[in-house]
Amino acid sequence: MNCLYCHEKQVKEVNWVNLFFSEKKSELCTNCQEKLSFIKEQICEACGRPTDAKICGDCLHWQSIYKNKEQLDPLKYNRSIYIYNDFMREIIVKWKYQGDYELGNIFRDIFRKYFLQYFSMLPKDAIIVPIPLSEERKRERAFNQAFMLASFLPWKVEDILTREHREKQAKKSRLERMLGDNPFSLIKPLNKTVVIVDDIYTTGTTLRHAAELLKKNGCPVVYSYTLIRG
Repeated sequence: MNCLYCHEKQVKEVNWVNLFFSEKKSELCTNCQEKLSFIKEQICEACGRPTDAKICGDCLHWQSIYKNKEQLDPLKYNRSIYIYNDFMREIIVKWKYQGDYELGNIFRDIFRKYFLQYFSMLPKDAIIVPIPLSEERKRERAFNQAFMLASFLPWKVEDILTREHREKQAKKSRLERMLGDNPFSLIKPLNKTVVIVDDIYTTGTTLRHAAELLKKNGCPVVYSYTLIRG
């Protein structure tokens, strides 16, 4: 079996355990796995960012934004698995922007595992809602990485959001992202707890836009779950 990223052949070490019991093979070789950085230390209770503070500066800023709107933050909390280091950036470019769909399968098991750890307390009828791409962006990339991640999870997925085509978020400043207009529309209301899924949490704007819309249309609580915390 070859590593899905570097394509090097994986040589399995034989020991007494795997000699008699079959082990699930990883899609990444050991060398590539070691280049990924898990979020392990203390995190912000709101967004899951590694920090010594109970609530990070970004989330305090969000609290002030919603206080001015005289409403609460629509996102209960976010949890993520990986830090956005240089190697993860290379994987995302190859997977998301260069159309290597199969590469996303390296996250299948780990994405499900941490989901069950972070959200096991939610009702079993909670719904997974992936962040959509605009039609133009989907034609460029051929697939939606958020929907692929959502498909790895054991709960029902509802693809009920649509998105206007706009300038890429990467071209905007941090403040422009945080204060931008909501690009989402809702296909149908959903009166259940929701976990929004996306590949990366950067400023949290995209996730909050989606959460605002869902809460205004009947969702009692909205969480988010991302592969990476940028």
